[in-house]
Amino acid sequence: MMTFSPHMTGILQGQKMMFTDFQTGGPMWTGEGPREVRQRVHFATPFLQAPAVIVGISLWDSDRRTNLRADLCAESVTAEGFELVFRTWGDSRVARIRADWTAIGAVRDERDWLVD
Repeated sequence: MMTFSPHMTGILQGQKMMFTDFQTGGPMWTGEGPREVRQRVHFATPFLQAPAVIVGISLWDSDRRTNLRADLCAESVTAEGFELVFRTWGDSRVARIRADWTAIGAVRDERDWLVD
């Protein structure tokens, strides 16, 4: 469980087009076996500590003739950002993926005193 008191709670949201491999003949569309794409997300305003990050697929375009296999997660979460990671494997052919994310965590209150 994360607790935020006495700080304010901030929520940031965004989305990333992970890849469009059908246009370029990239590995998610033409490859087989384990494949992975990573994209770094930088928070516009940093949190006080690593926030909770929730990710989800908002666009999934795949070949209907192969099995759909996917793993989407947030890794290396820090107060400044995280890595959005999409993985597939086997014979899955994924043309494109867009992922949405939400980060929830403690943020500085402008009334807080900054002491060096």
